Amino acid sequence: MINNSISKIIAITLMIIGVGLAYWGYDMSSGLDSQVNQAFTGSSSDSVIYRYIFGAASFFAGLFLFLKK
Repeated sequence: MINNSISKIIAITLMIIGVGLAYWGYDMSSGLDSQVNQAFTGSSSDSVIYRYIFGAASFFAGLFLFLKK
């Protein structure tokens, strides 16, 4: 019973962190330095992409743990 509760808390925490990282990446993508980089290279900066990737990975890991029986 306790392990299941702790697992659910960790899962929810991972999902919240994932959403937070994705939002942070989205917020960074609208920054001046990211827009300048995107204008010259045609792609977002590495830090924005890393936040999107780690945010998605964290969210889906949390979702997997949450739905796991």
